[in-house]
Amino acid sequence: MLVDIVTVFPEYFDVVNLSLMGKARAKGLLDIRVRNLRDWTHDVHHSVDDTPVGGGAGMVMKPEVWGACLDDLLAEGPSPVLVMPNPSAPLFTQRQATELSHVERLVFGCGRYEGYDARIPEYYRGQGVDVREYSIGDYVLNGGEVAVTAMLEAIVRLLPGFMGNPESIVEESYTGRDALLEHRQYTKPALWRGMAVPDVLLGGDHARVDRFRRDEALRRTSEIRPDLIAALDCTHLDKADRRVLEDLGWDVSGAHPTRVSPEKDR
Repeated sequence: MLVDIVTVFPEYFDVVNLSLMGKARAKGLLDIRVRNLRDWTHDVHHSVDDTPVGGGAGMVMKPEVWGACLDDLLAEGPSPVLVMPNPSAPLFTQRQATELSHVERLVFGCGRYEGYDARIPEYYRGQGVDVREYSIGDYVLNGGEVAVTAMLEAIVRLLPGFMGNPESIVEESYTGRDALLEHRQYTKPALWRGMAVPDVLLGGDHARVDRFRRDEALRRTSEIRPDLIAALDCTHLDKADRRVLEDLGWDVSGAHPTRVSPEKDR
């Protein structure tokens, strides 16, 4: 995968040389190029922002600088998906990460200040570029660098060969057909400060362990993210799943679970 990252703080992305992402770059799974947006400015101050039209606080990133930069990057090929973080955009999820992990080339644009001129993504969509604007949560950051780092890691860890053990991502939260929260994890020792690992995990019965973890995933998701339970396809639930959800106050007789007794899982 080829990745271009445009930012006014290129040093921020020294992080891509660390841990598994750094190893993936060394192995040739990833080619990450960090671009300084100021290289496309022409004034003595290397300005990338200006005051907002219509008044208001803060500064807005200028379209002519972004335009010059993106025109050059898009001309290099192959045709990329352009991803621009925006706290006012749809939420970035594991589904988007999975989809983008199959893309040959990504270009990330890191906004700053009050954000980028709204005409930038609009223009490139009009030119036939696949432009995605995503938020990573219901909060505002100082710039897009944190958001790009989070999205990039979520995407590239799904590349074949990135993880040492690919099975480690199979049962993660939000992953797979059901997209449940993951069950809790434990390691040795079995007893730590008076707190014991659940007995079922110590017995060696893999079928019972799988069922325990599935039940806990359903319970945790029901408590923390009931919206994910409500999105389940009831035709994919086995008898044990149905029993657990009914005990938690869900009606599983329809196409999707519906809450009938919210107080049961408290």
